[in-house]
Order: sequence, then structure tokens, then C-alpha cells
Amino acid sequence: MTETITGTDRSAGVSFTELLDGDSHPVSDLLRNESRVGLTDGNTRVPAWYYTSPEFHALEVEKLWSRVWQMACLEEEIPEVGDYHVYEIADLSFLVVRTADGIKAYRNACLHRGRLLREANGQGAKNLRCAFHGWSWNLDGSLKEIPCEWDFPSVRAEDYALPEALVDTWHGFVFINPDRSAGPLSEHLAGLDEHFAKYPFEQRVKVAHVEKIMRVNWKACQEAFMESYHVVATHPTLMETLGDANTRYDTYGNFSRAISPHAVESPHLAGMTHYERLADGRQFARYRHPMNGHIYERVELGRVRVTDLDGNESHFDDDGTHIDGPMRQADPHLCKWIGGPTPEGLLDAPLSIADPPEGVESVTDLRAWIAAQRRAAAAQQYGEAIDVEQFSDGEFIDSMYYSVFPNWSPWGVWNALFYRFRPHGNDPDECIFEVMMFVPWADQSNRPAPAKVTKLGPDDDWTLAPELGMTAKIFQQDSINLPQVQKGLKAQERQEVVFANYNETKIRHFWEHMYQWLEIGPTQVSLTPR
Repeated sequence: MTETITGTDRSAGVSFTELLDGDSHPVSDLLRNESRVGLTDGNTRVPAWYYTSPEFHALEVEKLWSRVWQMACLEEEIPEVGDYHVYEIADLSFLVVRTADGIKAYRNACLHRGRLLREANGQGAKNLRCAFHGWSWNLDGSLKEIPCEWDFPSVRAEDYALPEALVDTWHGFVFINPDRSAGPLSEHLAGLDEHFAKYPFEQRVKVAHVEKIMRVNWKACQEAFMESYHVVATHPTLMETLGDANTRYDTYGNFSRAISPHAVESPHLAGMTHYERLADGRQFARYRHPMNGHIYERVELGRVRVTDLDGNESHFDDDGTHIDGPMRQADPHLCKWIGGPTPEGLLDAPLSIADPPEGVESVTDLRAWIAAQRRAAAAQQYGEAIDVEQFSDGEFIDSMYYSVFPNWSPWGVWNALFYRFRPHGNDPDECIFEVMMFVPWADQSNRPAPAKVTKLGPDDDWTLAPELGMTAKIFQQDSINLPQVQKGLKAQERQEVVFANYNETKIRHFWEHMYQWLEIGPTQVSLTPR
């Protein structure tokens, strides 16, 4: 691996801004703008127990989840009066209901003995009746009926309406805020609209939604998807096509942005041996490691053959555990990529590294060539419904991922991905990681219903959600790290997490907001060994 020190806060190699200068289409000022709102230079240090402590989790419930705007569902998921959606965060539960007067959100608990009013999403409710003793409320939240009402002389209907949360919408998403004195959603999302103006979510359809329980704190899980710094160790299959260490990071009000350029190699490969492209390579079954040249080949499910530069063969399982042969160590992430479960039909997929025609040599030409193919395919698919010429090459091919405080991550422009991260009940060692995919839809008069949720347990592989396609393989690699992060945070002697000044900009921005919401301020970390 090549060290990328340049004397600046960027790695060696072409910057994203320089790539924009060679774009074949006009580039917006918004894309060129570099922003560092709300950050001071330096390394942010966070106590490790912030990720593991039940007490810290309780503080989050009290001062964050009980007071902040949070995305609950889509308007399309409750289209008719009487449709409802159960939204849960930690031990809080809310019932988001379509009423005759619009969308409302209530605390999802009976005011008699506390039973949840609804345990799952549903349609066509005429009222909200508790299944325990039959207390019921009208859809507008007013008390409708108490069986044996004579037995509750102190209960007055006007005092027993369901407690409400604030509700507002943004581009088809329903947001709630349990704090009825909170400022408006528009204030919380100030500035975000313009980043999605060319490709608003109202014109997209949710075609996939996967919830997976992860054995890691929600913050640590989210942080793994807020930077490209981990690509060099976790995603070797991206290094030849992604400028990971040249990602541009921008911070704004309550949100941040990262842009990782495609069709450029990682700066970490600069000056290293560049190996010949495998003529018989396959993206998920036979791949050469870009850093050492070793060839990883699938033998069968769970078994990988690794051939070194001298032709020596060794075998490993898909977790990277040595089985036989002279090599004792292998890249566990590439072992999982090659030997792990793989969606049907992908094992014969060719290498995804671009193989351009003669004459396409420079990075600028390569990016324009790839973007032109995608632009043409989009034009054929969407016709006049979307003006594909308004999008630059970067908007077509680069990864642009936003983080909106506190816990959701919409990807920009032609990126379909959308993440949300929630604590799993009151267990600080687990979270619910949600992956959704939103794609443009040409015929807005004939939109399909949003995709239903596929739920995966902590031991289920991502490929059990085939709607994710090849991206499931990326999440496989990330999932190797995350449970070990949670264990390591507890085992650490120093009890400190330290974030990079630039490559982990988005995480540092997140923590600046966490300090404010939890009213704790930047904390001086004790370095006394446990």
C-alpha cells in the first residue's frame, strides 16, 4: 500500500474537483461547492463506552429520540384513510395513521393498561381498538369507547385522547417528532431540498427494503457507512475503480455529503505493481487481489483457493480461516466475496472493471465513456420523462451519499441506495440496519406499491434478500467488521475512539450534533487503562 501524504488534507492523485473540470456535461455549482460548516480542524475523540453503555443509550432515548425529527415511513405506505404504520425507535413506539384530516402520529400504547395498540402495519382500520380489554379510539385520536365505562368514574374522554407526536412530510417521506414543542421539519432539513431538486424522491419508487439486525451499536453501524476510508481494507474489489482516499466530504447544517469518484483507482495503488487483467476472471468467482496479485477462486460454497505469484495454492473457508497449503493468511473480505453465499446468476458475471475500447485512455475519457453508456440506457428506459442531458458524468457514475442527522442516509442523483439506522430496542449492542432502494419511474400515473420489508436476523446472510442484487455482496464484507467492532470497543484498554480530521469528516460532524442534543459537550477522554 502506498502512503498518500501530500502535505494537505487530501490524498495524492486527482481530486474530485479536478475530475469535475473534465466532465463532458455542465457541472452545477452545488456539485462544485466545498463546505465545512460547523467543524474545526483536528481529530475528534469519543469515549468507547458511548457505544456500549445502557446508561448512554438511556440518555439518547431521553434527549435525542424523544425530541428529534425522524423519518418514519412513506406517504405511499399509508395511502388510504385507516391505513397505519408502526414506527419504533429504542423502546418508543408510534402509530402513524392516515386520517380524514391528514396524517397523524400517536403513542402506540393503550391508556388503560399500556398494551401496544398495533404490533404491525395495517390497512383499513375504522378505529384503534386495544386487543386486551377493548378500549378504542377514533382515527383522529379521540376516545371512542370504554367497555364498562361506568367502572371508570374519574376517566373523562377529553383527558384520554391518544398523545400525539408532530408530523410533517418531505418529498413523500413522513417524519415524526415526539416533542410537540419542537421547531418545524423545514428548519431541521434546511438546505437539503436543493441537493435533491434535479431528482426528487417523488419521482422514484421504493423497489427494495431490507431490515437486518446487526450485533453492533447503531452509531458504530452508521459510522461504517459515512466514509470511504475503510475501502482499502474492507472492499479490495473496489480499489481499482474507486478513488476511496480522494473522496470529497462536505458538511452543511444538519446533514453532510460524501462523493467518492468512480473510474479512478485508489490512491493507495499508486506506485504499486499493476497486475494483468484476468482473461478468465469473474467478478464473484475468480478475482485477483489488486494489492498483492494473489488470485482468489471459488471452489465451492464456503471454500476458496488462493494462488500466490509463484503458483502455490492454499485453501481457506469463506471467513478467511486457513484449511491447507503454504499460505497461512488470506484477506477475509475477499474470501467472503468469492466463497460466501452469492445471488443466483452472479457467479458467472464478468469482471466489472471497465474494459474501454481503443482510444479511451485518460481518466476523463474513461469517465465520459462510462457515463455516456449509462446516460443512453437511462434515455431509452425513461424517454422524455427524465432529461438525462441535465446530469453531469459525475452525477451518473460517482457515489454521492448523504447523512442526515440523526440516522438516515439518502444517496444522491442516480444512486438508488437509502439507509436508516435504529437501536434494536434497548440493547446498545444491537441495531436495525435498513437498506432501501429507490429508482426513477417513468410512468408516474402507474406507480407500483412500495416494496415490502424483508427482515433478516443477525445470523442471516444479506443474499437472503435477492432484491438487493450484487450490493448484498458489499454488505457481506461490511458485516464481517461490525460485530467485531462492538466486541473490540469493550476489550479496548484505551477506551477511546479517534476519528480522522478529513476522511471521517461526516462522523465528526455527526458527533458535533450529538454533543449538542445530549447536552454533554465535547468530552475529554480519560486515557487511564481499565
